[in-house]
This record gives sequence, structure tokens and C-alpha cells, in this order.
Amino acid sequence: MTDKTPTVVLVHGAFAENSSWTGVITELTSRGIPAVALSNELHGPAYDAGRIAAQVREIDGPVVLVGHSYGGAVITNVANDADNVTALVYVAAFTPDEGESLQDLLGSFPANDFGSGLVPHQLPTGDGGEETFLSIDQAKFHQLFAADVADAELLARTQRPIAAAAFEEKSGPASWKRLPVYQLIATGDQAIHPEGQRTMAARAKATTIEVDGSHAVAVSQPQAVAAFIATAVEGGAK
Repeated sequence: MTDKTPTVVLVHGAFAENSSWTGVITELTSRGIPAVALSNELHGPAYDAGRIAAQVREIDGPVVLVGHSYGGAVITNVANDADNVTALVYVAAFTPDEGESLQDLLGSFPANDFGSGLVPHQLPTGDGGEETFLSIDQAKFHQLFAADVADAELLARTQRPIAAAAFEEKSGPASWKRLPVYQLIATGDQAIHPEGQRTMAARAKATTIEVDGSHAVAVSQPQAVAAFIATAVEGGAK
């Protein structure tokens, strides 16, 4: 790799946290590709994207953004506020158009049982009010989120809840309309239906691969995920 090798910035989605990218980071760094996983606070696409974009702007050189699940909506908005982004990689992720919410997209996909596993929590806000956050029932986490992960129980115990309002918030301009787009479709996904992933990938004119994996494909198939990300990095190293 040259000095112009893009840094890979990995953004986790709902019901996950930074360590879900550990295997992918190991694979990328073994290829000489710098990579970092940033914390996604899971409050809503605009808020989360603003905080991540500020960190992306601090990176010296080009950046390839990678988003998993809800993280796809976040990176779509991050790229609007960070002009060093050279490509977008969606891993079993949402790819919203401007004005679309995740709820809009979910309503257009074939139905699945994912919603039955969500548990609401009323958490306090800074102004003395309360906000609803959602997590996955630990007893259903393996089936719905990580069916091919041996230590799914550990993932269930370290999951981060997401604000329910994040699913209803409308996305900003679709940066995937002006940047190179790569989309990895997890064919065994029980959270975002594979047909929905294919539809979004086709709309975005994405370079696409399909991997036999669950929604937690970055955990169960880190080599395949990292190899796909590397193609985006190579495309951006110009």
C-alpha cells in the first residue's frame, strides 16, 4: 500500500458495539490497511453522524466509511459532512435515500420476526424527561441477530440499545449517489431481510457480494468482510 492508503472507519449499528469489528480490524491491519472503529451512540442518524463526522475530519488523508446495520444510515449522513470520504461500504446495512427513515425501509421489505424480539426501556434524558430505547431480548439474540456466532450470548450481554426514535428519523442527502458504493449482503440475515438489502444495493448501483452469514456477519465472517472492504480501499487509493 502507498502513503495514500485510505483509513477504514468502521461504524457499528444497533444492538452492537465497537468490539464487533475486532476480527475485521485484525484482517485489515494484516493487509497493511489502517482501520479504526468509532463509537456510535445510537441516538439518531443526524446526531450520530455529526459526532462521527467530526472525528473523520480529523483523519489525515482519505477515508473509506463502513457501516453495519443502522450504521449504514449513519455513514450515509457522515459523508455529507466529511469531504475526505472516498467510498462507502455497507455491511448487512440500511442504505436510505434522502427523506427516508429506517421504518420506511423496513415497511417495504418482506416481513420477518425481528420486531418480536425487541424490548423497550424507558431511560432518563438530560432535561428530566424519558426516552424509549430498544434492545434485543437476550433469549432471542442468537436466533435473530447472530445465528452463526458461537459466542452469541456474549454479544447479547454487551449489546447497546438504540433510541426508538432513530427508526423514525428521516435521513439527509444520499451521499451514495455521488460516491463509490459497495454493499455486502448477508444471505442468512434475520434482521434486515436479504431481499431488502438487494433492493437497496441495486438502487445505489453498488458493487455487491453475497456472503452466507447472519446479521452479525462481520463477527462470523471477518475474513470475507475485510476482503470486501479491501476492494473499496484499493479503489480509493488513487
